[in-house]
Amino acid sequence: MLKENKKTLVITSIVTLLPMLAGIYFWRRLPDVMATHFGFGNEADGFTSKTLAVFGMPLLLIAIEWFGAIVTSRDPRKQNISPKIFGLSLWLAPAISLAGAATIYPYNLGYSVNIALVGQLVVGLLFIIIGNYLPKARQNYTVGIKIAWTLANEENWNRTHRLAGYLWMIGGLLLIINAITRICRPEWMLGIFAVMVLVPFVYSFWLHEKKGL
Repeated sequence: MLKENKKTLVITSIVTLLPMLAGIYFWRRLPDVMATHFGFGNEADGFTSKTLAVFGMPLLLIAIEWFGAIVTSRDPRKQNISPKIFGLSLWLAPAISLAGAATIYPYNLGYSVNIALVGQLVVGLLFIIIGNYLPKARQNYTVGIKIAWTLANEENWNRTHRLAGYLWMIGGLLLIINAITRICRPEWMLGIFAVMVLVPFVYSFWLHEKKGL
């Protein structure tokens, strides 16, 4: 699996590291302590050193990407992992790296940036894309909703992922709508996340207990 996607892995790694070049270019203009985390109201509530913000974050994403790729390639059921899903997973790190740089650098350079808008648009789009692929995932140990009941029964896995796929796409769409309209309060969005995570878990348990799947 790694051999077949070696070119993609190299390209995504390069893209993930590109924000480092921007950080080097703006190095003297960036503050020594940079805002790197923001609340729903665009207020900065997390800070880190310039060195860690510019170099640490992309390198951490690279490490996570390569670790995930290696673990996935060693999955005993790797033949069940769709090449499209594996390829998609390789582009998550670059997407996060670029989106983070597109918000963090301008903000720390003194420009007005709607962090909540960009963040919700990116996350919402990712949820929609992932939700679209979830129903197509077959049983494996690294990609998907890996709990005891889905791994023990193929029908449980399929039904749970079908439901999760719909929920994730709906959740992603709601995030995008809220990013544009801002009609939902922050706690409502947390409720949407909770539904996306907990409902498939409960549904899988119900299938196991009530349906014997």
